[in-house]
Amino acid sequence: MYANFKSLLARSVSRSHARRLVLALCLVSLLLSLWTFARAEPMPLVVVLLNLAIVVVVGLQQWRSRKSIKFQPQELADRLLQVQENERHRLSRELHDDIGQLLTAAKLQSEWLKRRLPEDLQSQCTVLCNTLNETLAKVRDVSAILNPRQLASLGLEASLRAHLLKTLENTPIHWSLECQQRLTGIPEEMAVAAFRITQEAVTNMLRHAQARNLLVRLQRLPEGLSLFISDDGLGFSPAINPGLEGQRGMAGMSERIDQLGGTLSVSSQPGKGTRIDALFPWAPRALERASSPKVLE
Repeated sequence: MYANFKSLLARSVSRSHARRLVLALCLVSLLLSLWTFARAEPMPLVVVLLNLAIVVVVGLQQWRSRKSIKFQPQELADRLLQVQENERHRLSRELHDDIGQLLTAAKLQSEWLKRRLPEDLQSQCTVLCNTLNETLAKVRDVSAILNPRQLASLGLEASLRAHLLKTLENTPIHWSLECQQRLTGIPEEMAVAAFRITQEAVTNMLRHAQARNLLVRLQRLPEGLSLFISDDGLGFSPAINPGLEGQRGMAGMSERIDQLGGTLSVSSQPGKGTRIDALFPWAPRALERASSPKVLE
């Protein structure tokens, strides 16, 4: 009962109200103390109770302040990642369902029109059909990147392989995805985080690294899921605080790994490539099952 009362009081009293309440209690206690001193009488019980109430209110306010300072940044980071994922899913649905259907309808109309146009307009209509086909393919690719639906059906390894095949299809990069153990039973939030970190690392490599070789390794360890990404690109100087120094991709990786209580290590130097080591710890209920991995035959 006391715990419920304390929780209700902590929720109902705001900081400004708490300050006003403390000030009022202090004034009343001061007046009563002066009145008692002037009359040279023993300390009334009500003054003792007021002083006790002041101590309780001040202590409760201090406890709430320490709690908000300790937990608010992590809660904000978790909420931000959740909002980002929800927004990506919404955009993916809009691209796939709305814009994708409109482009499909335009493609069918252009094909119908092509069959009825005179010979001298066939080439222009062919260009239009090809443009619509390419646009529709791009929309589907972007939709798949925003919301990797295959994670639930195909699993983490197959989803990463499909993403690497599609992303690096027309590049000179030689890539390899190593996974010698079954990754069944991976929690959804862990699979999404590993997929997003790999996605961000590959995007950064394509934009900045000019790499020729890429290695992605997934390994099921007793302590958690290990993700290793390495390239032989130009490298960079990792920032101590990536978010404040403009390295938003690295900051996003750190936020995702922190949300799951894991560790992230980035090793890179200009001209010497980049190595990313991430470890996602198992949840307590999955720790026993994960400690005995099954190797593919």
